[in-house]
Amino acid sequence: MAEAEEEEDAAPARPPPAGIYAEEQGLFQLLQNMLEELLIHKPDDPIEFMINHLKQNNDDAPRICVLGPPASGKTTVAMWLCKHFNAIRVSQETLLFKEVLMQTEEAKAYKERNQKIPNALWANLIQERLSNVDCIKQGWVLEGFPENQEQAWMLQSSGIFPRHVVMLYASDTVLIERSGGKRLDPLTQEVFHTTFDWPSDPLVQQRLVKPEDLSEQEVSKKLLEYHRNFPDIFHIYQKVLKSINADQPSVDVLSQVLAFVQTRHRSDAPFTPRILFLGPPGSGKSLQAALIAQKYDVINICCGQLLKEAVADNTKLGELIKPYIDSGCPVPDKLVLKLLTERLSALDCLSNGWVLSGFPRDVEQGEQLQKAQINPNRVFFFHLPYESIMERLSQRRTDPVTGERYHITFRPAPTPEIQARLRQNPRDEEENIERRLNIYHSNIKALEDFYQDAFYVNADQDPYVIFEFIESCIIKPLPCKKH
Repeated sequence: MAEAEEEEDAAPARPPPAGIYAEEQGLFQLLQNMLEELLIHKPDDPIEFMINHLKQNNDDAPRICVLGPPASGKTTVAMWLCKHFNAIRVSQETLLFKEVLMQTEEAKAYKERNQKIPNALWANLIQERLSNVDCIKQGWVLEGFPENQEQAWMLQSSGIFPRHVVMLYASDTVLIERSGGKRLDPLTQEVFHTTFDWPSDPLVQQRLVKPEDLSEQEVSKKLLEYHRNFPDIFHIYQKVLKSINADQPSVDVLSQVLAFVQTRHRSDAPFTPRILFLGPPGSGKSLQAALIAQKYDVINICCGQLLKEAVADNTKLGELIKPYIDSGCPVPDKLVLKLLTERLSALDCLSNGWVLSGFPRDVEQGEQLQKAQINPNRVFFFHLPYESIMERLSQRRTDPVTGERYHITFRPAPTPEIQARLRQNPRDEEENIERRLNIYHSNIKALEDFYQDAFYVNADQDPYVIFEFIESCIIKPLPCKKH
């Protein structure tokens, strides 16, 4: 026994796989963001640019497109977002009349001749504007761009990829009605409406003007063009796009827009699930682990089952563990950790990921996992009321003949004969359940403090509702750690 412990102490620490290190440090997302910036700005000195990019730490700056048909409220939404995030608004109006860019005069000449400004010219203006330091540091909101598939492709080829695309929509009847009452403040460029959003300040009221090209015929023509281009744009941005009904109070529209742009989309970076389920006995950890393992092809590891398998397989560790299992005494942490480390270091766990339940049971064990460089990237605490735990566990029964499991309330035995021979596991007697719960609750608060980024699961629900919640937490990215 002592020799085994000496060998264990002498064993070198397991080095973390490169993928795990890159995942934990957010390197995949960092490199993706940096590549996007290089493609947008095309610096003469890429190395110096990347160094400055890292110093600025601006990867969380907003990159938003606000799209929609005429009179859907794009300007109102874009200006509000810019005010909220202190970001830079970029629109046709700002590009033509508020900026001095290399091709501004060329674009204005098309406008003055009432000719359509070419897509390539718009794309060049946008790229140049987004290359300016204020857009890099503060982020940007692109209003009304791209207008069509060609513009979208040109922006992408320049490395301009919005993180969020807001697509406003409303019926054509509503939009035509809205456009007739639209008024513009030439001083602030804010948009108002004679019916829905009239300013209270008399000075603002006096200087409002009716925008050009707002006849019903002109609006109908623009709507027709928008509807022709919309499907292609939707297809290009569907993974980062949310459609929001613009025919509702502006406060509701803005609330929905803000909720969307504050979400972080799932990264395309490699992700290997390392999932930890913690919770009281009877909370359904085993069922959820089995469902997750089946759907995502990760390795399902129950600590108790792992110990039994080691004993059954007569491994060296199993021989050391057997006396504790036979006597019903807790297996020492060192042996459990040795067994877990070996199993989680196996190729299938490193390649596919894993879901672990039954360990750690206290903070000391959690710290030992951390020292062994076994670091979960999703931790779930299952919460279940005392009454529900008792109902689930104390009524469990086993058929000693077939090994089939039953429950007095939820899955009663099919015949009186089977019912008569059912037996209860001593672990499921009420006094034993209470003893296990007392141990669990004495350690859970410290464990919750230890795993601060954990998710909390209401385990007193339908199992498939619980599964959907867990699945959503696995898929969505965690907030980036600030260094």
